[in-house]
Amino acid sequence: MKNYTITVNGNVYDVTVEEGAGGSAPAAAPKAAAAPKAAPAAAPKAAGGGAIKVEAGAAGKIFKIEASVGQSVKKGDTVVILEAMKMEIPVVAPSDGTIASIDVTVGDSVEAGACLATMN
Repeated sequence: MKNYTITVNGNVYDVTVEEGAGGSAPAAAPKAAAAPKAAPAAAPKAAGGGAIKVEAGAAGKIFKIEASVGQSVKKGDTVVILEAMKMEIPVVAPSDGTIASIDVTVGDSVEAGACLATMN
């Protein structure tokens, strides 16, 4: 018997595979489907106090945080660097302002459209 962990559409399954004689599966009745494991999901974080949201353009992991709370930024300045498919993608300030909150930490997984920071 061999044990495998398989992820299908975000659901994680632990699967045990039995090898029959001659490489074919035994003629026994199929076993019930494995129940999905609880995947470690990060709880959504509430946006901070700023009126302007800095949002992820793609799903990925937070690679680096370039700005800090209270820092003045110009439109186009990098606030966060997101890693997706082995590429580093800068997430930039949508307008001039001051960083009100950073709502993620390095290593967090985020979905496209997630609020990463807020600005005033």
